[in-house]
Amino acid sequence: MNAIKKYLAEFIGTFVLVFFACGTATVVGCSAANGTGYLLTALAFGLVIVAMAYSIGNVSGCHINPAVSIAMLINGKLSVKDFIGYVISQFLGAIAGAGVLALFVGVESGLGANALYKGDILLSIVIEIILTFVFVIAILGVTSKVENGAVAGLVIGLSLTLIHILGISFTGTSVNPARSFGPALFVGGDALINVWVFIVAPLIGGSLAAIVYKFLASEK
Repeated sequence: MNAIKKYLAEFIGTFVLVFFACGTATVVGCSAANGTGYLLTALAFGLVIVAMAYSIGNVSGCHINPAVSIAMLINGKLSVKDFIGYVISQFLGAIAGAGVLALFVGVESGLGANALYKGDILLSIVIEIILTFVFVIAILGVTSKVENGAVAGLVIGLSLTLIHILGISFTGTSVNPARSFGPALFVGGDALINVWVFIVAPLIGGSLAAIVYKFLASEK
């Protein structure tokens, strides 16, 4: 498959994720006190993954997340060259998605940007590592067998929904450096100052998931 097509697919997928999922969070709200909006936001993130998995999955694998890409790199399913290409495409897609979303709702809406849990960097890093670990290990497990191909997108989407149902109350749920960077870039302020937490923690979580899954799946 032409590398440019794979990178374009990752750009499109991440654009859709930010525009639709972060857009839903912005429009309906994601406060735990407002159960309907909370669940709609969680579902939006999961449904985007389902939609993209069955549309661009056969082109790029539908990572649309640097934390997933680094896990695939560690497990030998992605080359260093493609990893760099994927991550650049994902960040550009997220920036474009946030930029277009800002045209509709304005940057003062927050654009679904992530925030520290109780202003605590350490707690935020820990929860993001845990959330990302669970999400990525689910991806690695369901994609490890060819026969799971028909249901993989649904499983991954539902896993992301589950992650958001818990994580929204803490950090808004990142588990995706690109998804966090796009909105933060436009919102600025604390969102941009603290965005490194939502870049570093998911990458750590994804890497740990890859290492642990590699060990669990090893026959040695």
